[in-house]
Amino acid sequence: MSQPTPSAAAPTFYPMLRYKDAPAAIKWLAAAFGFEEHVVVPGPNDTVAHAELRFGTGIFMLGSQKDDIYGNAGMAPYVYVADIDAHCARARAAGAVIVREPYDTDHGSRDYAARDCEGHVWSFGTYRPAP
Repeated sequence: MSQPTPSAAAPTFYPMLRYKDAPAAIKWLAAAFGFEEHVVVPGPNDTVAHAELRFGTGIFMLGSQKDDIYGNAGMAPYVYVADIDAHCARARAAGAVIVREPYDTDHGSRDYAARDCEGHVWSFGTYRPAP
């Protein structure tokens, strides 16, 4: 998956959910709510590593549940940030627990993840898909 060229109209905040059966959820969300597949990256054993569904001018991200820094909590917001390293330093200085240090992804983004004041994990990165 290559990194798209963001436009001024591209969102900067993307809700993300994890599903026990992500392939079935993608079909259901399309049938029930009118979401359209934008990107679906298959994972091992009939899972979804990453998916993006469009709805109007918005993008909703989802994937299969797995045991990682997010646990199986269903929600993990993703926020576009242009300068990940500076943003991570700011978060750390404010007391955020950095659960994944800044790193370069296979799809050309630079990301990191942090826990907020109540323990929710947030992801920040330079990936900025547009519908």
